[in-house]
Amino acid sequence: MTFKTREAITAGAIGGVIAALICLLVNYFLVPFPETAIENTVNHGISGLFSGLLSGFVGVMVALTKVNKASRD
Repeated sequence: MTFKTREAITAGAIGGVIAALICLLVNYFLVPFPETAIENTVNHGISGLFSGLLSGFVGVMVALTKVNKASRD
């Protein structure tokens, strides 16, 4: 496995863990318990949006930090 592939997998895994935690926290604390299937679907969409945005941002920041560090060495 090459250096870039390993770094991409690491950044993706970090983003995935963050997404799971954010999804859990949003569903548990912010989103009320759904009464219908439609409300449940919307709630999962909301938590997926928040977790996807945050994990994508953190994943990109981790990747940029590692690339900048590697270019300085």
